[in-house]
Amino acid sequence: METNILSEKQKMLAGKAYQAGDAELSKERLKAREIVYEFNHLAPKFIKQRKELLKKLFGKTKKMFYVEPPFRCDYGYNIEIGDNFYANFNLVILDCAKVSIGNSVFIAPNVAIYTAGHPMHAHLRDQEWEWAQEVTIGNSVWIGGNVVINPGVKIGSNVVIGSGSIVTRDIPDNVFAAGNPCRVIRQITDADKDFYYKDFKLGE
Repeated sequence: METNILSEKQKMLAGKAYQAGDAELSKERLKAREIVYEFNHLAPKFIKQRKELLKKLFGKTKKMFYVEPPFRCDYGYNIEIGDNFYANFNLVILDCAKVSIGNSVFIAPNVAIYTAGHPMHAHLRDQEWEWAQEVTIGNSVWIGGNVVINPGVKIGSNVVIGSGSIVTRDIPDNVFAAGNPCRVIRQITDADKDFYYKDFKLGE
């Protein structure tokens, strides 16, 4: 009887335990690092060239996006970003599983998005076993500086994540969340719009 044996890459993408030292995965990480190296070392004026490199690297992009170098990722092809995406300096995405990011997402400096995890027991870690869980970020999200997003997290739409937060669980739509671990602080309402612009006249 024929048995279907999954490759380490197939295991990784299926959310199963896998060994990251696999030759195929090592080759793909090296390919991503070559593109990322070129991206990070282009002169600031080469905006179009950097954008083309990210189109080549990421699994999905839209028309409007901008990523400030330096940037780091594992594979690139598991990263999908929506339209009107902006990431500030030092974004790190460990994309062993898919990272899906919606439209109009703004990411502050020094944000880390992790899909990768390791066994708690050292015996299994020493054998290079890993696992990965998808991360999803909705539309119109602002992620503050120095935020860490852990594997398997889903962040809803119209969300603000306060700086320095460690996001270990799902965050619903339309809230401000912060802390370690990150938790919902309150709902975001139209009163926030009125408060923020109380000293400004829009359109003038």
